Amino acid sequence: MKDIAQRCGVSVATVSKALNGHQDIGDATRERVLAVAKELGYTANSAARALKTNRTYNIGVLFSDLSNSGFMHEYFASTLNSFRMEAERCGYDLTFISSNVGPRNASFLQHALYRGVDGVAVICADFHDPMVQELIFSDLPVVSLDHAFNNRTAVLSDNMNGLESLVRYVYSKGHRRIAYIHGNRTAVTESRLTGFYRACEALNLKIPKEYVGECIYHEPISCYEATKKILALPERPSCILFSDDYSYIGGINAIQEAGLRIPEDISAAGYDGIHMAKMVSPRLTTWRQNSEELGRIAAEQLIERIEHPRTTPPRHIVVQGRLLEGETVRQMD
Repeated sequence: MKDIAQRCGVSVATVSKALNGHQDIGDATRERVLAVAKELGYTANSAARALKTNRTYNIGVLFSDLSNSGFMHEYFASTLNSFRMEAERCGYDLTFISSNVGPRNASFLQHALYRGVDGVAVICADFHDPMVQELIFSDLPVVSLDHAFNNRTAVLSDNMNGLESLVRYVYSKGHRRIAYIHGNRTAVTESRLTGFYRACEALNLKIPKEYVGECIYHEPISCYEATKKILALPERPSCILFSDDYSYIGGINAIQEAGLRIPEDISAAGYDGIHMAKMVSPRLTTWRQNSEELGRIAAEQLIERIEHPRTTPPRHIVVQGRLLEGETVRQMD
């Protein structure tokens, strides 16, 4: 930068402003500085910038995959991609946080501090894990996705409203015997269950306990088993709501194995709104989570906390989804 300043006959501070896009210098000066920088092969040094600004412009991402679906699952892939795009737009790189630093075991917080990240986004994790809670309640700026902590920023999908809206939609089609196979118990599951029961209560629907089953999220085999149990009831439901669109594949197999057709003999609806829901036949009715907006807002909020810690209070932001009306819920006579 000193070489550039000498060549251009300006101060090092002016060179810094030109290279960092500041607007308080003239266009001609900026263009001259950029041209000389290119000619001299100047490249910014992140280590030097970190020493000067006390920031690494690096964000940690904790993605501890509970379902073993990895980045192949469309919901998480879309959320992470949106998060990455917003972070990169703001000049930040990403580092994935794990419990290993080379051959050594380390807590999530130790790994984050070792990598020198400016903040951490907890995208997917067991939020009851002591290592996760240590990270959440550390001095690092943190944002969590789909789980809220006191005095910490969280970005939440409106799971309660999503299930309530699905129940009301199915009810509007004339269904009164509505079953729900939910995922394994998490804060997300509890919100969805609340929405399910709240809608049923408001609509005066009596739901037998046998109509509420449990499977593992994004796991068709466990959903297949849960669906078989519900179909074996003396009075089976007219519609089943499934934990997520991917698990619905297991539900389809159980329904077809029982000699039933969708939606002629039994109706179904999913959750997430992934691309697969549009590709199966009949096209799946589902609730689409706005994964792109969830990721973008999570990055935006975390960067705000990093760059303006004294003026950015912790917030809980709820992102709305929407119904995708497919062909799997029949209008009852």
